[in-house]
Amino acid sequence: MKYSFSSGEELIRLCDEEKLTIAEVMIRHEMETSERSRDDLVNEMFENLMTMQQAIHIGLEEDQETMTGLAGNNAEKLLAYAEKANMGYDMARICAAALAVAEVNASMGKIVAAPTAGSSGVIPAVLVMCSEKRSFTDRDLVNGLFASGAIGIIIAKNASISGAEGGCQAEIGTASAMAAGALTELCGASPRAALTAAAMALKNILGLVCDPVAGLVECPCIKRNAMGAANAVLCADMALAGVTSIIPFDEVVNAMRSVGRMMSVDLRETAKGGLAVSPTGLAIAKRIHDE
Repeated sequence: MKYSFSSGEELIRLCDEEKLTIAEVMIRHEMETSERSRDDLVNEMFENLMTMQQAIHIGLEEDQETMTGLAGNNAEKLLAYAEKANMGYDMARICAAALAVAEVNASMGKIVAAPTAGSSGVIPAVLVMCSEKRSFTDRDLVNGLFASGAIGIIIAKNASISGAEGGCQAEIGTASAMAAGALTELCGASPRAALTAAAMALKNILGLVCDPVAGLVECPCIKRNAMGAANAVLCADMALAGVTSIIPFDEVVNAMRSVGRMMSVDLRETAKGGLAVSPTGLAIAKRIHDE
């Protein structure tokens, strides 16, 4: 297929040869592989965007509390504090939006897995909240989602997007890389710069374990969404400033796969290591399971 790609270098080559953005290559790739029309694919992505926007709104404006009581309403707290935030107002709002979507997910609300439910807050927070400053249109954001999908496909093909297989680096790390690359492209940078941002984002989260307390996607998963969003914006800005990644994107992805294989199964979503077996983590698990 003309628009097939399995690596970052193949994607960049397609973009360069065809003089296309990552988003446009991804749309054409999906048209080829799914045999669906452009309008059908774009309309579906608009629906995904609307779901993301709604999840941010619900998480920031409505009370959210999980059945376990482990999470809820932290997004509102951070949003209220945003003007005083040491990281700055804009970044605080981005992180609050990431918490919002993750809290909606943990409260059984509707979200878009991007690439997973546990990491669903990162991409919406980065793209939707940055649109306020950058004046991105909804169509721009849809293109950003297609661009993020291209990066996600490469990581899924060559490593993993599953916490059970690769640890949290595979979930939050991938989401952060997808968001960083998409934001970089939306800001007008080249495909290579976008993959540079993605590489730096993934490098920063390399080795992060998946250690959910009581086996639930609440603690520490929700707050890691905020971290992943902040990391994505940082790496996009570094790439836009001309900072490069010493290790190329494809090699970073391969390293993530290797690190995931080295991880003990206790650190891959089984709740048998890390924070899950801390004294507090074990006490919480016992309380929940006894109820």
